[in-house]
Amino acid sequence: MSLPKLHVAVLMGGWSNERPVSLMSGEGVAKALEERGHQVTRIDMDRDVAAKLAATKPDVVFNALHGTPGEDGSIQGMMDLMGLTYTHSGMVASVIAIDKELTKQALVPHGIPMPGGRIVPVTEIYERDPLERPYVLKPVNEGSSVGVAIVTAEGNYGNPISPDTKGPWQEFDSLLAEPYIRGRELTTAVLGDRALMVTELRPKSGFYDFDAKYTEGMTEHVCPAEIPDEITRACLDLALRCHQLLGCKGCSRTDFRWDDERGLAGLFVLETNTQPGMTPLSLVPEQAKHLGIEYGELVEMIIAEALAERDRKGGKR
Repeated sequence: MSLPKLHVAVLMGGWSNERPVSLMSGEGVAKALEERGHQVTRIDMDRDVAAKLAATKPDVVFNALHGTPGEDGSIQGMMDLMGLTYTHSGMVASVIAIDKELTKQALVPHGIPMPGGRIVPVTEIYERDPLERPYVLKPVNEGSSVGVAIVTAEGNYGNPISPDTKGPWQEFDSLLAEPYIRGRELTTAVLGDRALMVTELRPKSGFYDFDAKYTEGMTEHVCPAEIPDEITRACLDLALRCHQLLGCKGCSRTDFRWDDERGLAGLFVLETNTQPGMTPLSLVPEQAKHLGIEYGELVEMIIAEALAERDRKGGKR
């Protein structure tokens, strides 16, 4: 695949908890594009991002932002108003996918298996457990396992949870409480209309949290995952269905929890990430490479879909 030489603005950084990861993703993308002969303008998102994009006048924006507001529909809506062509999902898909409760409302009615649970005010968890232990508490609209806590009977959060104990309840007014699913962490990337592979993530200690994701050596990636063919097929099918039901574009990554003692009945979708990382440790480039797609080609494929989407809509930019 070969793209014409383009002027690409790579949007990265921002002010979310995932800023360091976004900067790594963006720099990787920018270097790959420059190596392929494209003109690249790096934009570290700040409050003047609209003015910077207007002055840059790119052919396309590669959105390498993670977390809010780069992944929650805010930036997408702004770029829509500006008439810019950009990679990854649009405003509506981004608004839904960043919100774990909205994601469930969009997917569960279509038969996508997801854990139950409910949103609870943090004041409630200081009084009583919202679910039977063990359970998981997570922010409603953060990615990359930011602020996830597993509450067990033997845990050191207290019973009930103490407001003085470090945890997501100190940062957010409400949290999503879900039953804890024992077992294995699986993930599948989707590129365009194709589910790529299944990777199993084996953290060296604890669980697959933010540090485990982005600290080299803390998590073993088993790619392809050593799982039954039935589970592989189910992950590929579910990831593609989530991508399509949510209206995702470019690439996405769907994360699963699989209780291997229950077979297919133990497979649950946790979330779909509309702007997966593009760092050296990231899962989408790793899966693509196993299928013979090099990093630079992957970046160009994501851009090509954005340009094709623009052309389908009949707009120049």
